[in-house]
Amino acid sequence: MRNKKYLDYIINPLGLLSTKKVLKVNPTILPTEIESENIKVSTINFLGNDIQMNEHVVTNDFLNISELGVSWINIDGFNKKKIEEIANRLGIHPLIVEDILSVGLRPKTDEIDGVLFSVLNMLYFNEKHGYIESEQIGLILGRGFVMSIQQDAEKDVFNLLREKLKINNSKPRQNGADFLYYSMLDAIVDHYFVVMEKLAESIEQLEDDVVKNPNNRTLVKINNIRKQMILLKRSVGPVRDLINGILKSESALIEPRTEKYFKDVLDHIIQANDLAENYRDMLVNIHDLYMNNVNLRLNESMKIMAIVTCMLAPATVVGGIFGMNFDQIPLIHNKWGFGVTVGLMLLVPILMFIYFKRRRWF
Repeated sequence: MRNKKYLDYIINPLGLLSTKKVLKVNPTILPTEIESENIKVSTINFLGNDIQMNEHVVTNDFLNISELGVSWINIDGFNKKKIEEIANRLGIHPLIVEDILSVGLRPKTDEIDGVLFSVLNMLYFNEKHGYIESEQIGLILGRGFVMSIQQDAEKDVFNLLREKLKINNSKPRQNGADFLYYSMLDAIVDHYFVVMEKLAESIEQLEDDVVKNPNNRTLVKINNIRKQMILLKRSVGPVRDLINGILKSESALIEPRTEKYFKDVLDHIIQANDLAENYRDMLVNIHDLYMNNVNLRLNESMKIMAIVTCMLAPATVVGGIFGMNFDQIPLIHNKWGFGVTVGLMLLVPILMFIYFKRRRWF
C-alpha cells in the first residue's frame, strides 16, 4: 500500500482528482480493495440518564444490545460476510445489506420489512492536495436502534453527536431512535457546507489566478475543480430526494414530532444545492474568462507581429528594388546611394510607427 501511494504521487504530483474516481465503478460489484478483513463495531446504548458506550463489540453480543431504550451501532469497514451476520441477528433484510455495500450507489432511502434505510455520501476536503473526497455511508433505522456502516473509521462527522450523547439533558438523549437518525443525517448535511466553503476558497483563488496570470497550470486547476463539482453535485443533489422520501414514507418508525426536524434538514440540503449551482456557474464564468484572456493575449501577440511585419515591409521593398540585377539603377554609382537607401529603410518605418500610434492601433 505504501509503494502504491508513492507511485500515485509520481504519476499525479499535483494531487489531481482522478476521472475514474469521479465516474466511479459498477455499483453492483463490491470492489475488492475496500473489502476489510476485520471490522470495528462500537455501540452506544442510552435511555434517559443511563448510557453505555462500548468501543469493541463482539458479533455474538448483538442479541443483547437493546438493554436500554435506544442503541446506536457503528460499523467501520466493509466486510460482506460479517455485516450480513450482524444484519441477520438484527432482522435486517439482505437487500438492505446489498444496497449498503454497493459502493457508488446513488443516494436514496427506502423501507423494507419495517426497517428504514438511507445510503448517501459523506464529503471531506483534503487540505493537503486541495480536493474533495467522498465516502459512502449507510444508515439503518429499526425499532429502537440505528446502525451506521462506513468504510473508514478516521473519516467521521459524528464526533459532535457523540459528545452530545454524553450530556444527560441533550436532545438526542431525550428522544428516540428516529431523532438519532435525524441527527446523523443533519451532521452529514451540515458538513457539506464546510466542504463547500473550502471549495469556494479554491474557486476564489482560481479566479484571482485567471485574472492576474493565466497559464497552462491554471487550466489544469480549472479542470480539477470541475471534476470536484461533478462529485459534489452527484453527492449533494440526490439527498434532497432522500429527505423527501423519508417525509413522504409515513413510516411508523418516524414520530410526528420528529418530522419538523427532517423538514429542517430538507431546507439545508436545498440551500446546499443552490450553492452548488452557484459554484458551477462561477466555474463556467471563470473558464470563459480564462479562454477570453488567452485569446486576448494571442490577439495582442498577433497584433504586435503584424505591426512589426508592416514596419519591415518598406525595408524589404527598398532592398528588393536596389538589389535587382539591372545596369541602370538610380544612385547605383553615387557615393551617397547606400546612405540614402538605408535612410529610406529607416525613415518609412518610423513614419509608419508614428501613424499607427496616432491611430491608436497599439
